[in-house]
Amino acid sequence: MINKFDSKEIRFLKTDSEDFNINPPKTYFSDLLWGKTIQIKTFKNRLSKAKINNKKFLCAVIQVSTRTKTSKAMQERSKVVFEETFNSILENKKKANKRGIWENLDNTSFVFSFWDYKNDKKASQLIISLKEKISTALKADILIGVARFPYQNFSKEETFDNAIKAIDHAAFFGPDTLIHFDATSLNISGDRLYQLNRYKMALDEYQKGLEIEPDNINLINSLGVCFGVMGKLNKAKLEFDKAMKINPNDVMVIYNIGLLYQIEEDIDKAVIYLRKAHGIDSAVFEVEFLLGSLLVKKNHTKLALPHLDKAGEINPESGLSFRMKGEIHLGNNLPEKAGLEFNKAIKINPRDAISLSGYARSLELQDKNLNIARSFAQNSIDIDTDNNLFKKRLKIIQKKIETNPVVEEKTKTA
Repeated sequence: MINKFDSKEIRFLKTDSEDFNINPPKTYFSDLLWGKTIQIKTFKNRLSKAKINNKKFLCAVIQVSTRTKTSKAMQERSKVVFEETFNSILENKKKANKRGIWENLDNTSFVFSFWDYKNDKKASQLIISLKEKISTALKADILIGVARFPYQNFSKEETFDNAIKAIDHAAFFGPDTLIHFDATSLNISGDRLYQLNRYKMALDEYQKGLEIEPDNINLINSLGVCFGVMGKLNKAKLEFDKAMKINPNDVMVIYNIGLLYQIEEDIDKAVIYLRKAHGIDSAVFEVEFLLGSLLVKKNHTKLALPHLDKAGEINPESGLSFRMKGEIHLGNNLPEKAGLEFNKAIKINPRDAISLSGYARSLELQDKNLNIARSFAQNSIDIDTDNNLFKKRLKIIQKKIETNPVVEEKTKTA
């Protein structure tokens, strides 16, 4: 991302997987797709060669979760129960081979496809029956992701991929959930790729999702974010504009447009959008911090402080707002207030060179603890060796200590 800030905390906003009001899985099945395991290659090959009646089928991926540590015996039991149940719902083993196929993905996860069913409703009932029978036999939670063929323009092999994405989607809702593949599954898959910095692949997922739901604002915004982090700002703005037409009051989208203008150094327009976002929701860290930062750039420090205060309340683990407030107070010749803010920032990030130097300067202006001030000033230079301001501040402190014994004595007894 082309960004004027030195922190990853100032970023485009999107409905990432972590941001759902549900819990993301610790591991993603979709990661298996990029590794292309032997099991996946084998199943896809079998699926491509299968003689499928009516040219339609369902594909499902399941995971058995026993709520306790899975033993080797339990893994073997899971495999036996799955095979017996799969054969039973397709009537018998001999006929099952003509109506469906299955494969282990790992010790407690399986993929299967079946066809030769009357209608989609009947097929869904068979999957639910399989889920209930395995859950009862193993006393376990069963997570399932389901995809059907034909669907959109997805191939047979891609239908298996879709089932993988559906089980990741299901995992957000807990270990005993069944989800059918949809646009949200692609949104989650894209988000996972985005997390892995595979932006071009994420773009493909978001675009496929929009083919299913053209007005899905989360997908449109995510597409814009991908273009933004790839430096394609004009394309990003086109997507954000589309999202704005769907919902003119979406804080996430409004903020992203504001950030685009900030990146393009059109601060006035950026402030307009960020103020609108603030008016809709004043509890978003990125909105409050970026708005406060830009108001500081415009020398409106009094207007900036309430937004920076709010940013600190929303995210007390971020030192950015405290550092910026320290710099404002330092500029307004309020060294005691500045020192308090810089100290907070340093506690969060002891290698924050700006705050270390700022804290040293605040002590020096108060003629207080100059030996400590010298130590902090030196630490800032050790981190940022070429910073002339930091060097100047250290020289001033050293000169005070050397030429003013009274002040030096105060620092020893303070």
